[in-house]
Amino acid sequence: SRCLHINNNMKMSACFADMEPPFSIEPKTHVRDQWATKMEFILAVAGHIVGLGNVWRFPYLCYKNGGGVFFIPYVLFLFTCGIPLFFLETSLGQFTSQGGITCWRNMCPLFEGLGYGSQVVVLYTGVYYIVILAWTFLYLFSSFRTELPWVSCNNSWNTVACFEHGHNDTSSFHLYANTTSSVVQFWERRILGLSNGIDNIGSVRWDLALCLLLAWVLCYFYIWNGVKSTGKVVYFTATFPYVMLAVLLVRGLTLPGAKDGILFYLYPDPSRLADPEVWMDAGSQIFYSYGVCTGVLTSLGSYNKYNNNCYRDCIYLCLLNSLTSFVAGFAIFSVLGFMAKEQNVEISMVAESGPGLAFIAYPRAVALMPLPQLWAIFFLFMIIFLGLDSQFVYQESLVTTISDMYPSFFQKTLLRRLLLLTICAGGFLVGLVMVTEGGLYVFQLFDYYACSGMTLLFFALLQSICIGWVYGADRHYDNVKDMIGYRPWPFMKYCWRYITPAICTVSFTFLFSVIKHKPLKFNNTYEYPWWGYAFGLFFTLSSTLLVPLWMVYAVSITPGTLKQVNILNFEIILLIRHQGWEGTGVSDNGVLPLLSYTRQTNSFEN
Repeated sequence: SRCLHINNNMKMSACFADMEPPFSIEPKTHVRDQWATKMEFILAVAGHIVGLGNVWRFPYLCYKNGGGVFFIPYVLFLFTCGIPLFFLETSLGQFTSQGGITCWRNMCPLFEGLGYGSQVVVLYTGVYYIVILAWTFLYLFSSFRTELPWVSCNNSWNTVACFEHGHNDTSSFHLYANTTSSVVQFWERRILGLSNGIDNIGSVRWDLALCLLLAWVLCYFYIWNGVKSTGKVVYFTATFPYVMLAVLLVRGLTLPGAKDGILFYLYPDPSRLADPEVWMDAGSQIFYSYGVCTGVLTSLGSYNKYNNNCYRDCIYLCLLNSLTSFVAGFAIFSVLGFMAKEQNVEISMVAESGPGLAFIAYPRAVALMPLPQLWAIFFLFMIIFLGLDSQFVYQESLVTTISDMYPSFFQKTLLRRLLLLTICAGGFLVGLVMVTEGGLYVFQLFDYYACSGMTLLFFALLQSICIGWVYGADRHYDNVKDMIGYRPWPFMKYCWRYITPAICTVSFTFLFSVIKHKPLKFNNTYEYPWWGYAFGLFFTLSSTLLVPLWMVYAVSITPGTLKQVNILNFEIILLIRHQGWEGTGVSDNGVLPLLSYTRQTNSFEN
């Protein structure tokens, strides 16, 4: 019989015969890859967080929510949620040298479900996000013509209701009540072949399917050799979008009407701050744009050298991300201002976000420029590389996480490549549903439910509670000090313990009430059938429920009665086991022998 003393103040102890820990501790014998240089890590993370949302979502949210005053809630969420969570996940990965699941298994086993849930979100995101690249590739291939195909109505996919946009053409917006522009018809009829609903899924669009296959093949070969290949590829893929953004920015600022577009983008409307939706938009943009709560940052950080200054890296990367979003707004709205001036309409009538900006508004704008093919190709290349960077990091995260769960098996290069091939092939087959005639309806379900704001808020809340209270913010600050040589600004740990959980709780409650009363609609008109919403609910619950289900499982396999588990044995469930940490905190008379893990030799010592 061996006794576990939980708390001297409690003056309680429990004796269990031949008790074993609920989770096995196995020494790691494989050698983990690392980034060859710090720059590889910086570029890989930058490629992940600087994505399509910076270009087609942030500028629209800024103008929609009061222009310059939108930066007030945005900066507030940035410093209270974005940067603290970004630093937390990156530092956890660097400290444990583990991916998104085994990181939590080592730090706090009771919360291992966070890892499983986040990887489900990554899996869903990788399946639907790459479909955007398929659309973009088809647009790109269509741009190599003497006349852009979305400019005229003289194509096989156009209907008699088609009209062409021209210079100073106000009739395009005011006189044709039952007509559709040539740009919209190219998008809906040529690219998508859009059906009338999700219950009419239709056939596969094989040109889109081939573009989807191309995107998956590129993704596979980008990362097939792990961080050794990823670290080299990001030197081009992460920097090229900035070159294109700079070119488009200079071009946009030289167009007539650019000043009006920029003023429209930034003109402050303080009254909008009274609208709760403005604050929710700011928070959701931070969570989406910074890639938190998905385990991706943990996986990328796990390839860092132990003494890398991840604190400084995270601050710089967060500032780079927000600055990119801000500058992208100038590039986008200068062009939209030009288009509004050329067509003699209000800028609000041409401003769109998401796919509407990339595949309708911007193509319509470049059609009015000299050398439209050139500017269309530049813009589409920027979209492709922004998307590819994020996409192959999603897959790298999945492979890293699974490989860390079975290191002795997947340390073999061939087996790791087969794992990656399986993930890519499976993602391609599932993605075929989204390149059918009704695929856009399925895409929107994935986009709205699979990686929903509620899911990310839920994970952020639990992460903050786990590290801030269960593991201990001060303890993790000690870990960070051991890595970088000093303790970061104390504001971070106060965010983990108090500010971030409070903001996430309030936001989660508000967002739940909004979703409850405003179900998803396509184009604000089409209502999904009940089974469509059921699929969406499945996407959300399949990730979030893994957290409480894992907790129940962890408690159920812990020895002792339920009362003993709840009162006395809880410390075993929360037992910290990670690289670089010496001692379990359990005495020689406890359930577990005192273990110390020597990082340099990769061996356990009794």
